[in-house]
Amino acid sequence: MKKECMVVDAVTVTLFLVLLSSIIRLSDCSIGEQPLSKIAIHKATLSLTDSASIKAKPCRLGHNGEDTASVVVEFENDQPSNDDWIAVFSPAKFNGSICDLENDPRADVPYICSAPIKYQFANFSDPNYANTGKASLKLQLINQRSDFSFALFRGGLSNPQLLAVSNSISFVNPRAPVYPRLALGKSWNEMTVTWTSGYNVDKAVPFVEWRWKGGKKMRSPAGTLTFGRRSMCGSPARSVGWRHPGWIHTSFLKDLWPNTVYTYKLGHLLSNGSYIWSKMYSFRSSPYPGQDSLQRVIIFGDMGKWDQFTAQVEPIASTVPYMIASGNHERDWPGTGSFYGGTDSGGECGVPAETIFYVPADNRAKFWYSADYGMFHFCIADTEHDWREGSEQYKFIEHCLASADRQKQPWLIFAAHRVLGYSSDKYYGLKGSFEEPMGRESLQKLWQKYKVDMAFYGHVHNYERSCPIYENTCVNLEKSHYSGTVNGTIHVVVGGAGAHLSEFSTLNTTWSVYKDYDWGFVKLTAFNHSSLLFEYKKSKDGKVYDSFTISRDYRDVLACVHDGCEKTTLAI
Repeated sequence: MKKECMVVDAVTVTLFLVLLSSIIRLSDCSIGEQPLSKIAIHKATLSLTDSASIKAKPCRLGHNGEDTASVVVEFENDQPSNDDWIAVFSPAKFNGSICDLENDPRADVPYICSAPIKYQFANFSDPNYANTGKASLKLQLINQRSDFSFALFRGGLSNPQLLAVSNSISFVNPRAPVYPRLALGKSWNEMTVTWTSGYNVDKAVPFVEWRWKGGKKMRSPAGTLTFGRRSMCGSPARSVGWRHPGWIHTSFLKDLWPNTVYTYKLGHLLSNGSYIWSKMYSFRSSPYPGQDSLQRVIIFGDMGKWDQFTAQVEPIASTVPYMIASGNHERDWPGTGSFYGGTDSGGECGVPAETIFYVPADNRAKFWYSADYGMFHFCIADTEHDWREGSEQYKFIEHCLASADRQKQPWLIFAAHRVLGYSSDKYYGLKGSFEEPMGRESLQKLWQKYKVDMAFYGHVHNYERSCPIYENTCVNLEKSHYSGTVNGTIHVVVGGAGAHLSEFSTLNTTWSVYKDYDWGFVKLTAFNHSSLLFEYKKSKDGKVYDSFTISRDYRDVLACVHDGCEKTTLAI
């Protein structure tokens, strides 16, 4: 999976907006996004032999409090093959005794009931493995609240035969608090901190210790959530894809001063009076709504695998607000209330996303919410619930857009996972709509009425920018600089955060300004209330490949546009 290389200026305030869908566990194997979906682990057979062996070292990880560590796995096989592969299991015990058959309890119990958390072919580090039968791998592990073991298989991924199992290894404290992720609270001066640990509230009391530079230390309590196998709606999340998520803690840091650096660390008070601490982190609090200062926002979509995802994004998510939008791989499952009847969530039906990440929604099962960030006002939609006119979400979207005070927050942003606006994606082109069906037909009058500046989407794994557009027609022919009244909304697909790339249609879409079949992200920089810079950067080099600027005054925002004019009277 590709990952961005992003440098965040420590002085300016930055917000990250992630338009999931994530690449989760074993879901969506039909399109091959998740490598683990290729493993037919339920077909694994037992073929243990003295002629094969595997061992891992060191046995203990994280002696200095690290939550990631490297291990070396050495293995031998007297009958080697290029189809041999190494699997990592956690918990270390993975045989049929832990099976939980959700259908017929009389069915034959498979030998292995838990998918590996990662795998690699035996010849990855040594192409001569098939001749020598000996090799080693260096693998990185993250603290996932349990021990690990390694297994040597033959027969490839479709017909796995277990030849040998290694010793178990573990972190010094597998329960330690890890992977904090920040999110904006429901008020501008509130920051939420969510993290994962192996401690339920009957074992330890969770809290955050924090302060601003020079201030006294404060402690804020944290709430604790988790979910069980039966909270999943189907397989594989409920069967071979199941792994206990640990306990998810969220603390609310309130009454923050604007644009102020705070330090914090995660704590757990054990029943014996001792403490378990994380390392120290820091963040800069949000600007006051309407505050005139340099403000930056990073936007991308379509990346992640849950425990691995929170570990990967920790350097960013622990430092700046990391806001997410829900998509098909988080939510969709038949008969569970999702707008689409597909199986893309792999049986998760929204539960992990709603629990592991905090968003300031009234009901996280309905993943739509608004967020204020200095001069920006965000309306985040949930494409996996009905957004059409008359629906509960439609009413929310209109209220969110209408509530923006454009004198204080001139930059109005709409975001959602699926493309509710415009995309030249090959699949959408075959459908003839160049959008998610019923998307812009339902919402474009709202975007126009409330003069939405930009709408961002994921789902389609590429980059594309439209002209300012309304009802399929470009309403502004500029491409690199917009001044005065823009007259329409610019739609941006930014789904190239790491998933396999999506092809563009061969049909010409006249409203498309720039397309890129590559991985990348968008950066918005608001210099003040009148000037904004848009940049699309590729992940591979961080260079700008598409950009434009907007310059305007408040009266330009108020100006009358087609289907977006305020009612007037002839009275004086």
